[in-house]
Amino acid sequence: MTKSIVTLLLVCAFASAGAANPTLTIEAGQPVANVSPMLYGLMTEEINHSYDGGLYGELVQNRAFLDNPNAPVHWSVVTDKSSAATMTLDPSQPLNDALPVSLRVEVSEASKRHPAGIANDGYWGIPVRPAARYHASFYAKAAPGFSGSVIVSIQADDGGKVYARGEVSGLTQDWKPYEVTLETGKAKPTAKTRYVLTLDQPGKVWFALVSLFPPTWQDQPNGFRPDLLQMLVDLKPKFLRFPGGNYLEGDTVATRFDWKKTIGPLSQRSGHPCPWGYRSTDGMGLLEFLRWCEDMGAEPVLAVYAGYSLGGKHVNPGPDLEPYVQDALDEIEYVTGPVTTKWGAQRAKDGHPEPFPMHYVEIGNEDWFDRSGSYDERFAQFSDAIKAKYSQLKCISTVGTEQPETLRVHSRQPDMLDEHYYRPARTFLNDSAHFDNYNRKGPEIFVGEWAAYETSFPPWNGRSAKELPTADMTAALGDATWMTAMERNSDLVKMQCYAPLFVNVNPGARQWRPDFIGYDTLHCYGSPSYYAFKMFSRNVGDEILKASLDGAALHYSVTKDSQRGAILIKLVNPQAAPQPLELDCKGVTGLKPTGTATTLAAAPDANNTIDHPNNVAPVTTKVSGVKPVFVYTLPADSVTVLQLDVQ
Repeated sequence: MTKSIVTLLLVCAFASAGAANPTLTIEAGQPVANVSPMLYGLMTEEINHSYDGGLYGELVQNRAFLDNPNAPVHWSVVTDKSSAATMTLDPSQPLNDALPVSLRVEVSEASKRHPAGIANDGYWGIPVRPAARYHASFYAKAAPGFSGSVIVSIQADDGGKVYARGEVSGLTQDWKPYEVTLETGKAKPTAKTRYVLTLDQPGKVWFALVSLFPPTWQDQPNGFRPDLLQMLVDLKPKFLRFPGGNYLEGDTVATRFDWKKTIGPLSQRSGHPCPWGYRSTDGMGLLEFLRWCEDMGAEPVLAVYAGYSLGGKHVNPGPDLEPYVQDALDEIEYVTGPVTTKWGAQRAKDGHPEPFPMHYVEIGNEDWFDRSGSYDERFAQFSDAIKAKYSQLKCISTVGTEQPETLRVHSRQPDMLDEHYYRPARTFLNDSAHFDNYNRKGPEIFVGEWAAYETSFPPWNGRSAKELPTADMTAALGDATWMTAMERNSDLVKMQCYAPLFVNVNPGARQWRPDFIGYDTLHCYGSPSYYAFKMFSRNVGDEILKASLDGAALHYSVTKDSQRGAILIKLVNPQAAPQPLELDCKGVTGLKPTGTATTLAAAPDANNTIDHPNNVAPVTTKVSGVKPVFVYTLPADSVTVLQLDVQ
């Protein structure tokens, strides 16, 4: 849709022109409640290669040689007609207890013109960009007699072109770290590449923790992919719920997110199996999550492991659970404690002396799956211990009112309930009054996971694998409607976040759809729902205004930004035709004659992809003829945010 067509559709007229039009009446002088300042946030977990192969900058897949106990997967031998080599996993030469396997490379024939060694295929290739600096590092040791060099390079996947090259010499018979900077020149962007380490003479060398980082967000070490983080920063989120999700629980107690194993040097992080079918490096550890929050200007919402794992095992409340409760207290101390505390001092040692601000702790995740009925007692044990030491923190129950009464917590009054809604878009459209009649005397509500899907089957159905990774405009209309419901009730719904956040769209990378942000090795894009969320999260306001809608199948939320003196009207038109709407703003002495409209409009089946990232995107236009009563035409199948400025 061109800008001229959008402008034509967004025609404003005077009130006298639309007596038969439906009306949105806004009581501009009657705020009914405050908008929660924490309303719009993000939820994350390791799914769809969200961290490894996604936001986390590491480019080497299986850098610690632990992904498969039988073979060095994602690694291959590099030789030519005049060189020869073999590679073998070697548990007899570990770097340390955390990384108990190394890769032994034996080169039987090689020279400077014909080196031999190993290559890594990365996460669906190594992203090559022009004039970029890469930080390469590894641990290595050599057998007696080797005096050659390790040539480190980024090459085309057939070896026919070298994009960047460096050299490391001086290997000894003891494990030592090595690093080198690789720089690309005028190369065209490509991911048909590999990362190569070769020897220029015969010999035997062991490698461990082989790493390659591209330029990262603000050049932070062990940092984030800049384009993906920028998409999150652009949303202006107020919080990040982490580390998951199922990723928190793990399939077993032993494979949960064990935060103490994710801090400190990378050489001490062994990683662990992810419940979504691949191994996590734990390069994205607790401090990285906290820095991620800091980079976005967001607050952490920390989920602590509460004694239940996805395989169905749980830890009995009482003495058996006590070590896990203490572990959660230690984790909170790492996040919020001063440097005079044990874990605050550890955080400072890890590079961040200042504590992080935090107000909410979630106890577990989706504990309605625990059919033992132990969650009530487990929640109570965690909550009592947290409140005793950190009385300022609010504790979130993972069982909300969308679950049967028998599964909810009764022995304690949770401060907040986490409710999850994965629903067809049509259900969201028909349930926009969902929170209107909630008991305001009960716990606060956190909609910690939600998403509309446009298919006739749910996301967990195997047929979803054949669908695009991100949903279309139909789902965005459902999502926007759900957001109006939450925002209109944000005196109660204090926080909400779409899930899942990320999806790597390369073949074999995805476990779930629909998703918020899609990417491959070089590119990224937002779904229509991402743009709807962005429109809402960047135009929040601080007061909920009394409003009523008469005579139209539209959905709305109206807030006021008291600092800017702006009325923010969010409108969803899920109909197949444009809809004139009379806006009656009562209680204002006057409005500036020009406002703004940000509109997301497209055919219901329109979507964004890697090749067409902006097929569905918002357009911002000026709105003229604004008065306390005027008519505004909403495009078909659209989400609109109107800003009207009070004089």
